[in-house]
Amino acid sequence: MEEIRAVEEYWWWGAASTAQLGWGIYVYRKFYAGESRLMPFKAFSVASLIVGASATAAVASLRASGVHSVQDMKTVGANIRTGLGIRPRT
Repeated sequence: MEEIRAVEEYWWWGAASTAQLGWGIYVYRKFYAGESRLMPFKAFSVASLIVGASATAAVASLRASGVHSVQDMKTVGANIRTGLGIRPRT
């Protein structure tokens, strides 16, 4: 039951990621043409939206899968290495 509750708590991270990505695509298409002096600002704003969307999606997937700390991430990595038959790191 707690696993389901953990996933339900982070659904809004996925919604935020989707909204950011949609906004980034919209801004890219709308601001593609026009004043060339503002091109660095336009490129930075679109890149920020897309990078922010991917970061939000990564955090959402980690949190929903139960990874809440660095130690949890190390445990997941060790389990993956063991599953692949690779020796553990020292």
